[in-house]
Formats: sequence, C-alpha cells, structure tokens
Amino acid sequence: MKHQSLKFKQRRQGLVDKLRKKGIKNERVLDAINHVPRHVFIDTALEDRAYKDSALPIGMGQTISQPYTVARQTELLEVFPGEKVLEIGTGSGYQAAILSELGAKVYSVERHKKMYEKAQDVLRELGYSIQIKLGDGTLGWSAYGPYDAIVVTAGAPVLPEDLVQQLNVNGRLVVPVGNDKKQEMIRVLKVRENEFEQERYRDFKFVPLVGEKGWKDSEQ
Repeated sequence: MKHQSLKFKQRRQGLVDKLRKKGIKNERVLDAINHVPRHVFIDTALEDRAYKDSALPIGMGQTISQPYTVARQTELLEVFPGEKVLEIGTGSGYQAAILSELGAKVYSVERHKKMYEKAQDVLRELGYSIQIKLGDGTLGWSAYGPYDAIVVTAGAPVLPEDLVQQLNVNGRLVVPVGNDKKQEMIRVLKVRENEFEQERYRDFKFVPLVGEKGWKDSEQ
C-alpha cells in the first residue's frame, strides 16, 4: 500500500529518531509513531512535510499537532492496552490512531462535521476501530465513561471540570490550559473519589477548545 512505501517508512523512522533526541522516552509511544502513516491524515500537497516535527494545517482553522506534542501528550497519558481513552478534538484522526496503536479502546469527540466525517473515513480505511462522536467535546462523552485516560488536543481557557469528573480512579487527564497565545500542559491524576493531583509542564501552543465549557466562537 502507498502509506507503507519504503520512502515513508524511512521518514517515519527519521522522525522517531528526532523525537527520541528531543526527550521522548516511552518506547511504546515511539513505536506507535513509527507505525502510523501521518501523511495519510493530511492533504496530499503537504505529504513531503508529513514527517517534519511541525504542526500542519488540515482546514477549517485546525491543525494536525506537531509530532513532539502528540508524543509528549501520549507519554503523559501513560496508556496501557485495554484501557478506555477519551480524546477531545478528533481533528485529522492522527492522535486517535496513535492511541489505538497502544491498545486503547478509543472514543473521540469532534465539533466540525466535515472533519468528523473525514477522520472517520481515514481511520476506517487504515483499519482502526474507533468510536467518534460529532458534538461538544468540552462536555466529554459521559455515555461511555468513566475513562482511564482523557486527552484534550485543543487549548482550554480553564481546567475542564466535566472531563475531570469523567475519570476513573487512577485515571489521567492531559490538557493544555491557558490563553489564545500559549498554554501550559496540565496532567490531572484522580487519586481517589474527589481527590486529585496536578502536575504542570512546559508551554505549548494549540488551537482553541471551543464549546459550552471552553472558548466561544467569538473569542477565538
């Protein structure tokens, strides 16, 4: 198949080598990145940039995140096979594919209908079994909760309380929180019922998390 061509395999390996040098230590995460064809999730005109460590436009003002960011968020999630993971902001579907490669049962919410439909098609074509919902990700997806891990792929103005409440005990939430210029990556661990621990990491830059409990369209 085209996405498994030698050219793309070599470029994926080069990207993995770069991420390892930048500090990504989880070999399972690196293996997943080495296996998922990132170029399939973007416009063919951008294929030659697919394995550079940079974000790329995917339409509707959205981006496919920088591979380092995907790897770092995934590393912080500490996902194990069989765990139930919720992703807020399906976007291209790339992050969902990475989570699926780690053996997670993935649920994902996307607010843009065209993006939701395209991601479904690409993921299905690649053989990933991922549940995707069209809706407001700031509210989570309580029907399938609670979750072992939740990852938010857009910048939230505040810590999304609805998502925190959808965590299992020992569940992890990784979310960028801040203003429209930069966000701080926050990792929330649910230690026990109504008891949480927070860890904070370096600044990142994401598109805004829009919805009832996030940014409003007029604030973007």
